[in-house]
Amino acid sequence: MGGRYEFLTCDVFTDHAYSGNPLAVLPDARGLDDAEMQAIAAEFNLSETAFVIPRDPPALRIFTPASELPFAGHPTIGTAHVLHEAGLLAADAAFEERVGRINLEVEPAAAGGSPRIWLTTATLPERGPTLPDPAALAHVLGLGAEDLHLSWPAEAWSCGVPFACIALRDRTALSRVVLDRTAWQDTLARQWAEKIYVFTPGTGYGELHARMFAPSIGIDEDPAPGAAASALAGYLARHASRPRDDHWTIHQGVELGRPSRLELALKQDNGALAKVRLGGRAVTVSSGWLVAPDGDE
Repeated sequence: MGGRYEFLTCDVFTDHAYSGNPLAVLPDARGLDDAEMQAIAAEFNLSETAFVIPRDPPALRIFTPASELPFAGHPTIGTAHVLHEAGLLAADAAFEERVGRINLEVEPAAAGGSPRIWLTTATLPERGPTLPDPAALAHVLGLGAEDLHLSWPAEAWSCGVPFACIALRDRTALSRVVLDRTAWQDTLARQWAEKIYVFTPGTGYGELHARMFAPSIGIDEDPAPGAAASALAGYLARHASRPRDDHWTIHQGVELGRPSRLELALKQDNGALAKVRLGGRAVTVSSGWLVAPDGDE
């Protein structure tokens, strides 16, 4: 068998354990190859597992149960939380991910609380190819075309990972989404944006409620994906009439019993999106040791 590796798990985009988006982190993954990392991620069977390769700045590898991702928000923030809690990450630091350099900022924590951690995306959101017609998209979601938002069109966006961003008319429609895998296979599978991010305005100013589905990478539904929220920043900058320096609060995970809160900050310059920051808190839940897979088996 292979060597022993320390791991920790934490819940991200929450300040309460057993809510938010769970994550496994290996704070020192030196010696593991790609196949071993993938096997460990499949063993944890969480939406993502993060592997840190210590260097300056640390390299961060992120795997779902089925594949590696170039960028993901909740592993970035959760890993930063784990390393900062261990005294291994400064207040202003960075990770090198496949998408590029992700700058980090750790806000001072209130007494007894966990700090809010902000990441700045390595790239700005990119608009993708035109999505299928609204009726087809509604069918994928198990909804009718009348459940879609009247004034916000469905569009594909990416901030490292592409998503089909689909606005719904209200939270009732959002709660009724049931992914039709056959319709998804016929409509979005193998498209530029295979993953689905559905959202609807909340009751408060700057509030959204959202859900994410990604069957192509082994995730039926993710409680709180930061990569999707980062991609949505491009959509919001294009369609939402808001101030120059914009702040959104995104609520997710309610339907899964994992309530999560993501903070999204947009900065514009001369009418163009210039910077995207994603923030949230995390709570450590467990720690232990695992044995690396035996490559001969």
